Amino acid sequence: MKNLTGRTRSIWGLECSFNRLLGRATCAAVGALAVVALLGLLSGVLDAVTVEAHVEYAASSKKVAVRDASNVVLWLTPLSGPAITQAGTALQLLPRHFQLVQFHKRFDPHLLVVPVGSLVDFPNRDPFFHNVFSLFDGKRFDLGLYAAGSTRSVKFDRPGVSFIFCNIHPQMSAVVVTMKTPYYGVTNKAGKVHITGVPDGRYQIQIWSERALPATLKNLDREVTIDEDTHSLGTFRIQASGDLLAHHKNKYGRDYDPVISVSPLYGEPE
Repeated sequence: MKNLTGRTRSIWGLECSFNRLLGRATCAAVGALAVVALLGLLSGVLDAVTVEAHVEYAASSKKVAVRDASNVVLWLTPLSGPAITQAGTALQLLPRHFQLVQFHKRFDPHLLVVPVGSLVDFPNRDPFFHNVFSLFDGKRFDLGLYAAGSTRSVKFDRPGVSFIFCNIHPQMSAVVVTMKTPYYGVTNKAGKVHITGVPDGRYQIQIWSERALPATLKNLDREVTIDEDTHSLGTFRIQASGDLLAHHKNKYGRDYDPVISVSPLYGEPE
């Protein structure tokens, strides 16, 4: 039979053994502070659950009927108790460096969800210039013109939604959603989303979709208490309003000029 007991020394100087069969840790503490720290860490891990939700669109007319329910972001913000501290610790462990690639006059991926404080690179892999900018609430920036093969970066240091565009190519758009909680997920095409590692506690549920108005999404906010018996957050029905990014303005707040040049510096007209 395999040895089901392992031994390790923690960062607090504890001599610990872990029984894999029983899922039980036993430690010889060298001080009260070490015991408290270890118990807090183990409690957060053992109490965490995976929750799921379902999102669907309610079209206001046949013209805005939505069959694809992907790219809806749902997140949980702890409201009180140890869950707030646990969320802060978990948030610090998430990756902090991402890419939004410009290629074939598109951003890839179209939607990027990142923890607050993340650095996002914007590499230009097209054979012509781009000018990436965002003038919305999440993060305001203008990277200016930069050539093929070069990269510029932005630190997203405040939570919120940033709509990303190119000042040269109006068909290019992307969204960066910056989170101050580690408990978030993005729906698949069927509208399903799973959020893992959620500790017991009270949370506020919030939702974002680029196909719905902010006031519509605000009305979907709700509070929920999560414990070991919580597995479903229910179904959220969003009133769709069409593609809200389709007719955006340029960085000067004006309509895009018609493309009359076929210069390779700026790309072929569509």
